[in-house]
Amino acid sequence: MLKSIQTYLPKASDYKLRFFKNDLLAGLTVAIVALPLALGFGISSGAGAAAGLYTAIVAGVVAAFFGGSSFQVSGPTGAMTAVLLPIVAQFGVVVLPLLAVLAGLMLLVLSIARLGRYINYIPWPVVTGFTNGIAIIIFLQQLPGFLGVPKAEGESILVISWRTFNEWLKHPQFSAIVLGALTIIIMFTWLRSKRLQALPASMAALLIVTSVSFLPMFADVARIGIIPRTLPLPSLPLVSFDVFKELFRAALAVTFLSALESLLSAVVADGMTVEEKHDPDRELFGQGLANIAAGLFGGIPATAALARTAVNVRSGAKTRLSSIIHGLTLLLVVLVLAPIASKIPLAVLAGILMVVAVRMVEREALRLIWFSTKSDAFVMLLTMFVTVVFDLIAAIEVGMVAAGILFIIRISRMFNISPETLSGSTLVSHDSAQQADADKRLLRDHIIAYRIDGPIFFGAASRFFDQLLKTDLDVSGKAIKIVILRLRRVPIMDATGATALKNLIERLERRKILVLISGLQDQPESLLTRMGIINEISREQHHLFATTEEAIQHAYLHLKQADHHMPTKKVTLKT
Repeated sequence: MLKSIQTYLPKASDYKLRFFKNDLLAGLTVAIVALPLALGFGISSGAGAAAGLYTAIVAGVVAAFFGGSSFQVSGPTGAMTAVLLPIVAQFGVVVLPLLAVLAGLMLLVLSIARLGRYINYIPWPVVTGFTNGIAIIIFLQQLPGFLGVPKAEGESILVISWRTFNEWLKHPQFSAIVLGALTIIIMFTWLRSKRLQALPASMAALLIVTSVSFLPMFADVARIGIIPRTLPLPSLPLVSFDVFKELFRAALAVTFLSALESLLSAVVADGMTVEEKHDPDRELFGQGLANIAAGLFGGIPATAALARTAVNVRSGAKTRLSSIIHGLTLLLVVLVLAPIASKIPLAVLAGILMVVAVRMVEREALRLIWFSTKSDAFVMLLTMFVTVVFDLIAAIEVGMVAAGILFIIRISRMFNISPETLSGSTLVSHDSAQQADADKRLLRDHIIAYRIDGPIFFGAASRFFDQLLKTDLDVSGKAIKIVILRLRRVPIMDATGATALKNLIERLERRKILVLISGLQDQPESLLTRMGIINEISREQHHLFATTEEAIQHAYLHLKQADHHMPTKKVTLKT
């Protein structure tokens, strides 16, 4: 059942004015960190620095107001610019606002359908490979600004990077490289000094190197350029119907990434706080509205930003008011400081984002996954490879499929069938030792039990079918007349497994072998009942037993009656 719309609306409990000072300081700190990132990611997307700022302002405020986390900070991100790269190459920059609106509408649908919880089903190796692949893309995206050459054409980041480097080789110049390298050096130096942590490293590098860039030797470096001192009026570009249809697949990619990155960021924020728990569906709702608003105001698709969210939490934020203050502070920059921001060299922003990309690489996660299992390491590397070489959505799709297939293989290998010998050593009420020996031979030579461990599903059904069919009328000189299937250790069965069980019993019974089932668990029994084959495979449940001992007793009686012998009272299973 769909959630009531009231659960998505802002509440008075979202804000606590007694923490206003904490939220104010945190919001100002995040804005300082977000400013160079918003400018840089706007440029990386191809939409320009102004579009990045508009996105950080509008999406930051709207997502904070309507979102499901008290600490999320939203805006343009490196992951999103990586997704936008091939879209811009195909359709042009003009479609990005419309793309943001379409993605926002899709996020609203996901929210209302309550799909936020399913983020937990994405395997960790896929997420790690995806994240590290994005880090590589962000780093390579900065080569044009770092080298001081125009961005090359192409849809693949590897092709663009190669063409960019070749272009620099044709006309090498070093002024941009000097500024970019100086930015990187200052940032790493700043990050290592605890005394300097009061001012974020990115802002320190931005201020210092931008000041250096006014020296005459750097007069020819490319700079951000004019930034309008107002927000644009709400509008959307007009595109043809054919382009609009093509944008839908791109919008799906943007939607998926926005949902994935936002919910993962919210999970991390929860872990950094005490007793904080985000609402995943409300978070998707807030991100949906944020993308719609960003698109209407000339921005680009947005998502929650993990780095800025972490800064927000570490800076002492208490409520979502800090994220709103972050957006309003950036608006003040547009209204008052736009002429100064326009003088920032592109090489400086490139250096900042290169450091951000390097810090995005999850080294500890890489190490843990690398030494976990070969399949997990393979999935991580495959996802990373597809992310860099092809595109991010294909990477998620390939990673999920690969992880699923390898998981099925691992689970199917856990499936095991163990034949067990039956003994009549504890049969009671024997008239003689000769009769007791005869009963032992009766159980040993005519009955065989199989203990089955693991789920009977499509990945293991063929093994289940093939192995048990090896039971013939004569096995190692024994005339097998009854097979007991011990299913107590089979927790799950699917339609393929149920069909295999049905076919197996039919094949054995055509060989005049009676099949008894013991210990059938609730899920398999429920499935067989819904499929309408429970009575067929158990002969109206006369061949279905709660315990193996009961099945053996029935088998013993059946054999004794067939041989015109009187049954005894008890048999046991020798394991």
